[in-house]
Amino acid sequence: MSPYVADPIYLNGRFLPLAEAGVSPLDRGFLYGDGVYEVIPVYSRRAFRLDEHLARLQATLKGIALPNPLPLDAWRGVVEQLIAAAPWDDQSIYLQVTRGADNKRDHAFPSPAVPPTVFAYAGPLVTPDAATRASGVAAITVPDLRWSRCDLKVISLLPNVLARQLAVAQGCAEALLIRDGYLKEGAASNIFVVRDGVLLAPPKTHLMLPGITYDVILELAERHGQPLEIREISEAELRGADEVWMTSSTKEVLPIVTLDGRPVGSGVPGPLAAQMWQYYQDFKNSVMRQA
Repeated sequence: MSPYVADPIYLNGRFLPLAEAGVSPLDRGFLYGDGVYEVIPVYSRRAFRLDEHLARLQATLKGIALPNPLPLDAWRGVVEQLIAAAPWDDQSIYLQVTRGADNKRDHAFPSPAVPPTVFAYAGPLVTPDAATRASGVAAITVPDLRWSRCDLKVISLLPNVLARQLAVAQGCAEALLIRDGYLKEGAASNIFVVRDGVLLAPPKTHLMLPGITYDVILELAERHGQPLEIREISEAELRGADEVWMTSSTKEVLPIVTLDGRPVGSGVPGPLAAQMWQYYQDFKNSVMRQA
């Protein structure tokens, strides 16, 4: 068994060992990337913002005209059973639905429709350690070459993969995507900018994935009176920022301190990043206590 995937996994209505799982090579997820996914953080064996993640899953399924294969309670049951069976208290639950396996390769949807492939597993949740948060990370900028429905969390991620690999090859943690002179997001994260004490967030459009952590950050900024503007952020504003953060379910709030080899602000994590990270921890812990 992989140390990063707990047994059992869930596949098409069954919980079974990973080694016994199999998917048809004619599955449309394998052939076309025709499917959707979600990643749900789990703290102390409690799924964080599960309803919001399942709502985003439903929105993406609707966006690609794929009926949701499970009712909401059934999804919750799958997640709860995976959490209970995994050895870690903090976990990352991965859900994936594809349009299933036809008996031929054809770009058009199968007619009649075939059963979707439903897959889920639990892995350990690894968030940045204190040393990484204290030092911050490096990032690069790249042109945003993705399609125009970035708001859908689909498994067709090759442009994101290539952008992220460019960052890794340069010893960086993330690639920030620039389209028509404006910041959109990271290859695998949302991006926030701080200028003159104001937190700037790119708006939700079809060119950005609506992050669950992104929403939490906006809520916390409003709750704590942090000046906030949700608007398009120019590349010039990004490069002149006092602070830049990346946020996601696994990165939480992580400061970026160099961009394309140049320092962001003073070149060290800024005070608002540290404050927002603490707000996030306090909020997360309070939600988990109430669950």
